Amino acid sequence: MLLAKTLRSSTFRLALIAIAAFGLIVAAIMAYVYFGTIAYVQSRVGDAGDHSGFTAMIELAMAAVAVLMLVLAGLAAVLVTRRTVGRIEEINATSRAIMMSGLDQRIPLRGSHDEWDRVAENLNQMLDRIETLMGEVKQVSDNVAHDLRTPLTRMRGRLEKAYHASRNGEADAALIGDTIADLDAVLGMFASITRISEIETRARRSAFRTLNLAEIAGEVVELYDAAAEQVATRLSLGGDREVAIIGDRDLLFDAIANLVDNAIKHGCKGGQVTVTCSSTDGGATIAIADDGPGIPADQRDHVFKRFYRLEQSRYTPGNGLGLSLVAAVARLHGAEIALHDNAPGLTVQLSFPPHPT
Repeated sequence: MLLAKTLRSSTFRLALIAIAAFGLIVAAIMAYVYFGTIAYVQSRVGDAGDHSGFTAMIELAMAAVAVLMLVLAGLAAVLVTRRTVGRIEEINATSRAIMMSGLDQRIPLRGSHDEWDRVAENLNQMLDRIETLMGEVKQVSDNVAHDLRTPLTRMRGRLEKAYHASRNGEADAALIGDTIADLDAVLGMFASITRISEIETRARRSAFRTLNLAEIAGEVVELYDAAAEQVATRLSLGGDREVAIIGDRDLLFDAIANLVDNAIKHGCKGGQVTVTCSSTDGGATIAIADDGPGIPADQRDHVFKRFYRLEQSRYTPGNGLGLSLVAAVARLHGAEIALHDNAPGLTVQLSFPPHPT
């Protein structure tokens, strides 16, 4: 089977063409050597004696060399083409298996560390990435379905109840208000998804300009001061007062606001939330620290995914898009985002690269 595919392959035909071209060159060289040798012998010995035996011996030797080279070239072409076709067939077989059964198949490696092994490694890494992305898409789809089902079910229940009940001005007004609130939550979810997609396409870089990160953080702290007081949380701003950065003011404000909001909501009631800005080696750093329960170390790589929530039952308010927006803003600004244990609590740190002077 493999030999038949080898003989029918375009690689084998190309190898035969190369062998034929090489054979013509060798034949020309051998003819030159043959006639040159005969001419040299005749110039030295002349017409005396019979040269037929010598000529026959040279012809036999050259014919044997030609046949041997032809056989070796053909054998080499078959072996090389067979190896190439074999590796291609492995890739094709894996591709067919993936199409038939799923993304759990991988191209086998031979351990030769040659170019074919490198191609197989790259394809396997690509399959790993695709499988991861498909898993994330499925998780996002499940989470979206779950988050939409609750408000839509509530809205349908209210409307059905109102449909079968007699008209009542106050009750109808309350129903309409609750329904509008649920619709606003759904629309807010889709608005957040759209905004994250817009940020990830880097469509907002045109709004970049030199900013003071500490000033933006101060505005966020002032905005959330009342919310912190409601849960007896002390919200404070520290660090440098002048922290230069190049970026989009609105996006940075939203990212910091999301982090501060999370710190207040998930921190310890009556605790402390600290926002610290500092200049570091030409760049900028902002850290938001709380003294709440924090995030388990094995969950920290997942919290920036869309719709991911630590509370798996998903009955608490929220849709898991806040940190996704923070991550998108960080990528747009070339910033690194890191989660650290605050013992107790959590510290979220955004480190921005040096800006050109």
